[in-house]
Amino acid sequence: MVVDEFADGELDRVFRALADPTRRDILARTLRSGESVSSLAGHYRMSFAAVQKHVAALERAGLVRKRRHGREQIVHGSPETLHRAATLLAQYERLWSDRATRIAGVLANEEGSTT
Repeated sequence: MVVDEFADGELDRVFRALADPTRRDILARTLRSGESVSSLAGHYRMSFAAVQKHVAALERAGLVRKRRHGREQIVHGSPETLHRAATLLAQYERLWSDRATRIAGVLANEEGSTT
């Protein structure tokens, strides 16, 4: 199962990072194209330091990576980590969908036996 592919605490960091709307927006922007932290800070009504903290939380979760380009650090989204999290959610969806199908089958059989 995909959960086993995440290291201890990694999955918690991924979903904790994705729980914040500013972090989701930063992730979306950096998945489209790399942006410096300074450039990212221009999109939000918060301090540069606050944006840096959001980027750091995303980086700890493995959702973004920073690469030095001259004097700037360019932030790039990491689709691999996002894909792993999406795969995990799809597995949970299949699990619950299969259970709902089996329950519907049991209920249909009970209805058939009582009529």
